[in-house]
Amino acid sequence: MYDRAKTSQIGVEIAYLLALAFALIIVSALVERRADTQYKALLLNQFQLGENMKFIMPFNVISWIKCDAILAQMKGNRPHWLALFFLVCFSGYSLAATDNTRQPTREILTQNGVILLYHHVSDNTPKSTSISPEVFKQHMAYLKQHHTVLPLAKVVDAIQSKTPLPSNTVVITFDDGYENILKNAHPIMVDMGFPYTIFINPGEIGTNRSQLTWAQVEAMHNDGVTFANHTLDHSHMLDGRVSSNGADSGTNDEAWLKKVWQNVAEAEAIIDSKIGESLKYLAYPFGEFNQKLADKLAQEGYIAFGQHSGAIGPHSNFQALPRFPAAGPYANLETLKTKLNSIAMPVLSTSFEGEHIPEVQGASDESRLPPITLTIKGDDVRLRQVNCFFSGSPVETRVEGNAVTFSIAQALPVGRSRVNCTAPSNSQSGRYYWYSQPFFVADKNGNYPD
Repeated sequence: MYDRAKTSQIGVEIAYLLALAFALIIVSALVERRADTQYKALLLNQFQLGENMKFIMPFNVISWIKCDAILAQMKGNRPHWLALFFLVCFSGYSLAATDNTRQPTREILTQNGVILLYHHVSDNTPKSTSISPEVFKQHMAYLKQHHTVLPLAKVVDAIQSKTPLPSNTVVITFDDGYENILKNAHPIMVDMGFPYTIFINPGEIGTNRSQLTWAQVEAMHNDGVTFANHTLDHSHMLDGRVSSNGADSGTNDEAWLKKVWQNVAEAEAIIDSKIGESLKYLAYPFGEFNQKLADKLAQEGYIAFGQHSGAIGPHSNFQALPRFPAAGPYANLETLKTKLNSIAMPVLSTSFEGEHIPEVQGASDESRLPPITLTIKGDDVRLRQVNCFFSGSPVETRVEGNAVTFSIAQALPVGRSRVNCTAPSNSQSGRYYWYSQPFFVADKNGNYPD
C-alpha cells in the first residue's frame, strides 16, 4: 500500500544524504588542497559516529556534527569555511531536529524485554500447559546462543528506572510450583546459568503431590531461583463478582475486592516467612484480572503479570505485564523466535470510542464490543502495516494518525480471549511491535471456566 508520509520522510532523508555527500566532496577538496592537518583532524572528528548509531537510521549521522567547532575555525571571511558551515550545519541541525523526535524510539528499543511463561516440563502432564524436557532444552539452548537471559526483577527495575537493557533481553518464568520443574527444568537452567522465577500457590506447596515441598523451594531458592505470588490457592480471582450479563451477582465490589486481596496478602506473607523474600510480584491465576484489582495491587505496591502475549517496555501496564506462553501449542521454536524478537507496542491509551477500556470485559456471550482504539507513541511503528487478530482470524482495523481502531464482529465467548495486534518496526528489520488486549467473560453464574 502506498504510504505518502513514509515516502515523504524517505525523500527528505535522501536529500539530507545527498547534501552530506556534497559536503564531504567539498571538505575533501579543501582539506587536500590546503594539506592542513589541523583542519583534517577537526573534520574527521566531526564525522565520528556515536555508539548509539546501531539503533538509528543511517541518515542520522549528521546529527553528530559539531557545527560550533567548524564555526570556530572560520577566520575573517574565508568563503570556503562560510559555505561549509551553512551547507553542513544547516543539514546537520535540520536532521538533528528530526532525530530528536526519535529519542522516544530509542527509549522504547533499549528498554524492552520478553517474558516467557511455562507451566509443566514433562511428557506426562496436560498437553495444553506442558513442554517436553527435550523441547524445553532446545528452547534454552537457543536462548543461550541468541539472547540475554536476565532475572525478572532486574528487567522490571531497569524499565521502571529507564535503564537500558540488551536488545535481546529475555526473562523465564513458571506458573505453579510443580515438582517436574525441579526434576526436569532446574538442572537445565543451572547448566545454562539462567536465572528464573516460579510463581507459586503457598496453600498447595507441600500438600499436593504434584507440587514442590517447602524444603525443595528453599533449596532451589538457595540455588538462585526466585519465588513469587500466584495467590494462595490458584482460584479464579473474578469468580462471583458479576453475572454473564454484567449485573451484580450478589457479591458487591467492596466485599469481593477485600476477599481477593486477603488471598494475595496471605500468600505473600507465607512466602516471606518461608524463604525470606517478598518481591510483591503477582501472577494472576489463569491470567484473569480487572481494573479494580489492578488498581488495588498498584496501591499496595505490587507488580502483576498476565497470560496475554507481548513484550514489556516503558509504556506497559505494570499491573498487567504480558508474557508469551511457550508451552503446549506455543512450544514451536520457529514461531517462538519471532516472539522473542518482539518489541512492546508503545500504547499510550486504550478506549471504547473515547471511554476508558477496562482490561476485563464482563459481558454476556451474546454481546458485542464497540470499536476499540489504541493511541500509539513513536515513529518507529509502521502503523500502515498493523494487523490485529481475534481467535486467529483478522479483524477490521483502521489507522488514523497515531491511532489504531479495531472492531470485533463476533460476540466474545465465555472465558478468556484476546486480540493481538502487531506492526513492523521501521528501524529494526524483521522485528515486530506487539500488543495484546485480553477479555474475560463470566458464565451465567458469574464464574469463569478453567
